[in-house]
Amino acid sequence: MTITTIIYITLALLIALGFAFFQYLLGKKIRSGKDYIFFALRAVATFIILLLFINPRITSTEYEIVKPELIILSDNSESVTHLNANQEIFNISEELISNKEIESGFQINQLKFGEQLSVSDSLNFKDSQTDIYSGLSSAEDLFSGKQTALILLSDGNQSLGRDYRYFSQNSNTTIFPLIIGDTTNYKDLSISRINSNRYAFLNNRFPVEAFINYSGDKNVEATVRIRSGKLVLYSEQINFSKSQNSLILRTDLPANTLGIKSYTIEIDSLEREKNTINNKQNFAVEVIDERTNVLILTDISHPDLGAFQKSIQSNQQRKVDIKFLNNENIQLNDYQLIILFQVNRKFKKYVDEILKEKYNFLLVSGNKTDWNYLNELGLGLNRNAVNQPQEYFSNYNKNFSAFQFEDLGFDDLPPLVDKFGPLEFDANKFNPLLFQEIEGVNTEDPLIAVSKDERKFGFILGENIWRWRAKSFLDNQSFEHFDDFFGKLIQNLAKNTSKQRLTVDSDNFYYANQNVIISAQYFDENYQFDGSANLKISVENEESEESFTSDLVLRNNFYQFDGGDLAPGDYSYYVSVQGSKLNRTGKFKVIDYNTEQQFVSANLNGMQALADNNQTELYYQDQVDKLIQNLLANDKFKPVQKSHQKNVPLIDWYYLLFILIIVLAVEWFYRKYLGLI
Repeated sequence: MTITTIIYITLALLIALGFAFFQYLLGKKIRSGKDYIFFALRAVATFIILLLFINPRITSTEYEIVKPELIILSDNSESVTHLNANQEIFNISEELISNKEIESGFQINQLKFGEQLSVSDSLNFKDSQTDIYSGLSSAEDLFSGKQTALILLSDGNQSLGRDYRYFSQNSNTTIFPLIIGDTTNYKDLSISRINSNRYAFLNNRFPVEAFINYSGDKNVEATVRIRSGKLVLYSEQINFSKSQNSLILRTDLPANTLGIKSYTIEIDSLEREKNTINNKQNFAVEVIDERTNVLILTDISHPDLGAFQKSIQSNQQRKVDIKFLNNENIQLNDYQLIILFQVNRKFKKYVDEILKEKYNFLLVSGNKTDWNYLNELGLGLNRNAVNQPQEYFSNYNKNFSAFQFEDLGFDDLPPLVDKFGPLEFDANKFNPLLFQEIEGVNTEDPLIAVSKDERKFGFILGENIWRWRAKSFLDNQSFEHFDDFFGKLIQNLAKNTSKQRLTVDSDNFYYANQNVIISAQYFDENYQFDGSANLKISVENEESEESFTSDLVLRNNFYQFDGGDLAPGDYSYYVSVQGSKLNRTGKFKVIDYNTEQQFVSANLNGMQALADNNQTELYYQDQVDKLIQNLLANDKFKPVQKSHQKNVPLIDWYYLLFILIIVLAVEWFYRKYLGLI
């Protein structure tokens, strides 16, 4: 409070006393008790009113004790139960929570993780995947900006996500990894991974690749078999030693009958081997009798041609031929889709045949494209091009509904290059997948689009799409994401089916621990997507005959059903539109596989690497007391007293108004009592 304010308050007090004295005491020779009462009441009321006009600010200080955060992050995956370590997590958590010194020194938070982080202390150890890196990162983000001690209770076995060994804590977080479960290194044979194609062609052979590991000191031999039911299709004797502890088994299997075929790869178990579940693993292949032949017709050599071929042929049911215009032996009717790369007038013979016979085709333009010739074809696509290159970036069209595909991060992909010039296109003929972005400006002009007609025709306005495939590999360490996107584009353009008002998209088989996702689209009588319909799906297990019904949820321009983690078996489904006779049926298979049961012991090396990378100590389940002592002794985790100073104007003190009202009321009632009113 300033000196000026104190002077004002003093003057207010003197004025209040003087005013009350002048009213009730001045000039009276005989002063009664009531005069002094009126004097006091009026002086108090006047002083409060003047004080409110002055409105001084009152400073108050509040103190609080701020405790550091303690996160008990528990592994809730099935592998914990598989290693018989679930009770250890319960006991350690209870010991930490019940410690009086920790309770008084920390703000305790209990979290659990499996595939994702959950804010809960209720552990059931039923999560079918373990992502330790995501659990650590999400917990750290949840308490960012606070001084935090994070105790990780886990067996260290991870089946999903980034390698947690390389997780780095931030400056406010200190990780205390505590490994639970048996850390003994047992001898074990395991099948860690199987690579196979999802599709195979009838009367053909398909490759299978299995990664087999051995843990132990002695030389062992075992037999690997591949079965289809009870029939053994392949068998091989293999040998391991302490130095030769892994191998890759490769073979080809026959595809003799159509449909989804289940196979089992198994390896003999060792004597007294602790975990025999990981000695066997299932996989499935769909045998089909269809093949899509794609022709790439070009007049020039370009890296895009190889990218197209590799991407399309990543699906074994598709075959690609690259032919130049000088090749005289080109039969267009042998192909379900023709890719015209950088069209010019030399293409006239083949373009005329394509348009006349209504073959499906994909047009790819670039710096060598003759746009004057293209404009003459009347495709609903025109560009007044000049002989100058222009970079065109991609912008994802969220309203695209011809088929479903994932956003690859199109906004971050390198630009395609085409000739510069304004584009005119018939919006009634084309459905854009991607729009053009030119020098940071989003346009409504399509970069990639497909036709809305039954005769399929699409275009890509730009060359150098090979850079998209390379960028996708750099981002995902795999070509799979780009190849899946481009494969769906090819699939849409290559099919010759008539329009259907209800379409359903599902995989023919799913692995256990993988969510069963089924998508559907529904169109009105004008073949416009209808987002107001009510679609239901009924799913039945054909072996147990158990069934359930669910609604399909609208997501963007698709209806979607997420069946979660269904039990292994054969299933059939029935999708219907309520209030309509439209329906679709289908089947899928869930293949038995549990990644959480593949571990034979706790991952000591992984947890030790996490501790070393973060310059902390790894604790064992019998070192909880040591962990508690280190927590309490660490100066980073001492409670801190903080003060909060508040400057509050006096007029905000509402009870001062109540005092004024009470004083005036007492004076009024006293006057009433004396008969002065």
